[in-house]
Amino acid sequence: MIMNSLAILEDNTTVLSYLSEIIGGAFPDAEIFLFNNGEDACRILEEKKVDMVLFDIELPGMSGIECLYRLKGRHPDLKCMILTNFDDAENIFKAIKAGASSYILKNTSPEKIIDAIVDLDRGGSPMSSQIARKVLDAFQQQVNTHNVSFHSLSQREQEIIQHLAKGYRYKEIAQKLFISEDTVRTHIRNIYGKLQVNSRGEALKKTGLL
Repeated sequence: MIMNSLAILEDNTTVLSYLSEIIGGAFPDAEIFLFNNGEDACRILEEKKVDMVLFDIELPGMSGIECLYRLKGRHPDLKCMILTNFDDAENIFKAIKAGASSYILKNTSPEKIIDAIVDLDRGGSPMSSQIARKVLDAFQQQVNTHNVSFHSLSQREQEIIQHLAKGYRYKEIAQKLFISEDTVRTHIRNIYGKLQVNSRGEALKKTGLL
């Protein structure tokens, strides 16, 4: 373990105390700095470099992402983790673009938070599983924007084949899209016809979803 210093940016005093306790217990030799707002964190950490910073997103005044962006600009090798309750795609990608290498949800167990800190310190990019899933989904959708076969399908057919790619059964797709199971089967037959394939696997490969 080479981390000598770490800062935590969190406006909830109970959560800040909890994080300080579990992280201090795991890394007793590391110097830990605590901040409850982005302005103070930026003012001090722009001058005093630390190895790693854990950022909450929603803060009074300056957001955690804005603070991250400023500190990363000043210290490009700073290791940055988002530790938040927000799991929406907008915040995830704003944080990644700002320079976060890790995105962990606050409901993560203490043991896994510590594991994520160790992983980040060693050069990894730990993410909560549901965050990683959203990143992958967004990447797959971006890939599909350049897939001719995918765009040969109607909007409804695209929705159905994306659900197929996630492993949903016909009945589950019908429930999610508020249509009958027979309608789902009809759409899938049409998809196979348009793509000139005979199976789910072939359809997913041809549309770039597998």
